[in-house]
Amino acid sequence: MSTDLKTRLRNPAINEWKLFWLIAAPMALYMVTAMLVRDLATPEGVSSMIQTSVRWSMPWLYLAFIASSLVALAPGEPSRWLLRNRKIMGLLFAAGMAWQISFIIWLVGWHTEYYVDEVYVLRDVIEGLVGYSFLLAMTVTSFKRGRQMFTPKAKQWKLLHKTGIYFLWAYAFGTYWYSVFYYDNPDWVHYLYYWLGVAALSLRIAAWVRKQSAEDTDTQPALAAAGSVVILLGVIGAATGSQWENLAHTNLEGIAWAMPLELYMPYWPFIPYLPMFALAAGAYLIVRARRTEA
Repeated sequence: MSTDLKTRLRNPAINEWKLFWLIAAPMALYMVTAMLVRDLATPEGVSSMIQTSVRWSMPWLYLAFIASSLVALAPGEPSRWLLRNRKIMGLLFAAGMAWQISFIIWLVGWHTEYYVDEVYVLRDVIEGLVGYSFLLAMTVTSFKRGRQMFTPKAKQWKLLHKTGIYFLWAYAFGTYWYSVFYYDNPDWVHYLYYWLGVAALSLRIAAWVRKQSAEDTDTQPALAAAGSVVILLGVIGAATGSQWENLAHTNLEGIAWAMPLELYMPYWPFIPYLPMFALAAGAYLIVRARRTEA
């Protein structure tokens, strides 16, 4: 890593609050401009602003999600720059989602009939409320005064932020999975954010494998091979959702005892995440294969 690059990445103009305003100001300008050119007297116009605000938000969520993993996998000044500014990435995501909730309130308050007839689904409302609760709590506790509500060791703070960011990733990932594999005519942005979601979780899993592995070589090759096969199946599943989603819905949503959960439980029955579960399971097998017997 050249000293020149290190110096540039430590420039105050692209770190901390200056970085926040460097990005948040153009975001706000774009949103205001979009509001001026779209017909917000119609529910379709307000809905389009909800979509636009989400698209501005997603990159910052993914960057916050992978910051620590990149340091583990590719230590260097660029990954350390991202980790230093992880809070800023989270706050940029929160800023984008503040636009979204404003337009959701607009849609519900001024186009109530459209919202009830075309948008409202109880489970989606529950997922959204839980997600916004996490986001609000994470935003407040990203500042010194908010963090002081926790004990000095801050185990609860870490639990809140880790649980929250996984929930927010899952919310976004599930939304884009359905856009790509379930609904008709997905947009290219849906594909982009879906695969970025796959990549983000894959990086988290890979970093966990590196941290957990006791040795660089496998002590149980058969178990490592099984883990690799499971990971491969997960990758194939991630790319072929349209081929198996109907079968998964038919079988998982048809379980009698589980049907009531679908109305209230976020993400149930976890169909979009089945390939991701396979990636995690394969990684676990590889870690087990690299650990010597006690």
